[in-house]
Amino acid sequence: MDKRKKILTIITIFLTILVCILVYFIYKKYTSKNQFVNDLIPFAEKNENIVFKINKIVFFSNCDAKNKTGSNTNFTLENLYQYTDMAIFINAEDSEKTYKNTFKKVNITNIKFNKTPILGEPHLYFKGLNQFAKSDFSEENLINDNLDFIITAEDNANLETPTLYNNLANPITLSYVNSNIKSDYTITNTSSPIVYDGSLLKKCNVSLESINCSLSFDVYITNNMDEEFKCTVYIDIPLDNGINSIYDGSLTLNKDCNFIFYRYK
Repeated sequence: MDKRKKILTIITIFLTILVCILVYFIYKKYTSKNQFVNDLIPFAEKNENIVFKINKIVFFSNCDAKNKTGSNTNFTLENLYQYTDMAIFINAEDSEKTYKNTFKKVNITNIKFNKTPILGEPHLYFKGLNQFAKSDFSEENLINDNLDFIITAEDNANLETPTLYNNLANPITLSYVNSNIKSDYTITNTSSPIVYDGSLLKKCNVSLESINCSLSFDVYITNNMDEEFKCTVYIDIPLDNGINSIYDGSLTLNKDCNFIFYRYK
């Protein structure tokens, strides 16, 4: 009889502990759910209306190279590189400009190459507006970790530096450059003229698949009410449009998109 009572006591204790554990996890799940709801409601209230968005990006893709030596029978390239300039247009949902939908601060950070090309060395640069669609790029404009823009209302702002009008009048201009796709590469077929554009990729036997690249970065905006917004932009470097490709020379693409900035503070 004592043995039976002892077993019943052990079972009772075990069941009590089990019930306590179940109650604990149910309570934890309930409180976590409530906490999530409590966090979600202020976020939803802050983002009830769209303030900033990116609805268009203009791309210009081309190729260039630095020549090393040349003769009647061959031509050697020092650095074959592919570049894509991009103009990113940030718009306000409301066309009437107020403190809420104008810039106080803008910066780009968290640059990631989500799909790196098989050939070459990819980098992202700031590109001056007057240099857009030109093959020149300066190492001084290389974006390492962060790019802070100057915000201005002056009519004659220097758009060759990272500068944005506070009323969203000009786009963010960047340049993706994939350098050293081929180095010290000799072209032996010189029967046709060497043209410094995307046709060089084909002439150098570079497949488009080998230079495919996807990247992303975060754009942060602080408006003139000191509200803070964030948007992650995802970009697939365009090398063809389904009809033409960069092999045909250069490629221009006007892409409609729908990147929304959410307010987090």
